[in-house]
Amino acid sequence: MAGPEYDLVVLGGGIHGCGLAQAAAAAGYRVLLLEQTALAAGTSSRSSKLIHGGLRYLETGELRLVRESLAERRRLLRLAPGLVRLVDHHIPVYPETRRRPGRLWAGLALYALAGGLHRDSLFSRLPRRDWGGLDGLRTRGLQQVFRYRDAQTDDAALTRAVARSAQALGARILVPARFLEAQRQGDTWRVRFQAGFERRLVTARALVNAAGPWVGEILARIPDAGRAIPFELVQGSHILLDRPLRHGVYYVEAPDDGRAVFVMPWRGGGQTLVGTTETPYQGDPARVTPLPEELDYLQRTLAAYFPACRDLRPVASFAGLRVLPGGADTPFRRSRETRLLADCEGTLVSIYGGKLTVYRATAARVLRRLRPVLPRRRARADTARLPLT
Repeated sequence: MAGPEYDLVVLGGGIHGCGLAQAAAAAGYRVLLLEQTALAAGTSSRSSKLIHGGLRYLETGELRLVRESLAERRRLLRLAPGLVRLVDHHIPVYPETRRRPGRLWAGLALYALAGGLHRDSLFSRLPRRDWGGLDGLRTRGLQQVFRYRDAQTDDAALTRAVARSAQALGARILVPARFLEAQRQGDTWRVRFQAGFERRLVTARALVNAAGPWVGEILARIPDAGRAIPFELVQGSHILLDRPLRHGVYYVEAPDDGRAVFVMPWRGGGQTLVGTTETPYQGDPARVTPLPEELDYLQRTLAAYFPACRDLRPVASFAGLRVLPGGADTPFRRSRETRLLADCEGTLVSIYGGKLTVYRATAARVLRRLRPVLPRRRARADTARLPLT
């Protein structure tokens, strides 16, 4: 009797789904990825566009995540130099800044240690004579400016590059293809989906739910999927302004609540991108959109640090959704660790949350979890060495 058509079916064409398709194809597996609308159509095109170690995650004690993120950042800088580039980050300190210089120095020192004291993880204090050249940053009351380096990317372009790499390795990607249901039959999954006007059926050894904000909706279409992890959708909004920003990223505190907000160059520095917010979201993930109060919050934050932007209005805005663990803490304080949930048989894995920066490491974790139920195959490549263009 013939075996399943595929070793693995991946549901979701964001960075984690594409990263998993790439990793599985590189490991020699027969892979099918199904995406309902377009690659990177959801959160993977609506992030803060940063490939970073997560400096602020040190505040919540997530040192392991920071170390992993810094290692993956260094790897992506090498594998995708046309897509990922280092950018100077500045942290200005004023009398009202909640994170005082001593705390910032300690955090940046720990960040450098987590990065192995690599030159890209070191930091400095910017001399006062250079403050006037920081894109119009308010100098009244400015006490210090810390400078360190992290990386920036076009998140959608990076996702598409990973998808192309997966296809080059033999993965099959169907877009648009709407997942309908999956049923277990013995040690095989029967997966039904719709592509155009046609309903199709494929079989696979294993199934991965990489649907991002739709993770719960996908599980609801799988009988006997088992338990789910309690989670909350939190939207992060950004605004885009027609104002050049030439000297890097500014990591500032929102005057309202002290949250971290990034003011970033975009489109080659010709525009300014400001984000992000953290607002609990309920409803259809496809309908997420910035709220008026979020736009006001971001504009007030921008104007507080860049007075010349006070009367500028955004030319565009967008919102993406994070999948965060449920809890009483504010979203800002909740863990950003990726959580994996496997069913009892170990043939269905769901990905909850996840960071753009560590998509490759997440894919490796998923494959390790699935290895006992997948057939032995001869590897074709190693994603740690595959260039992305």
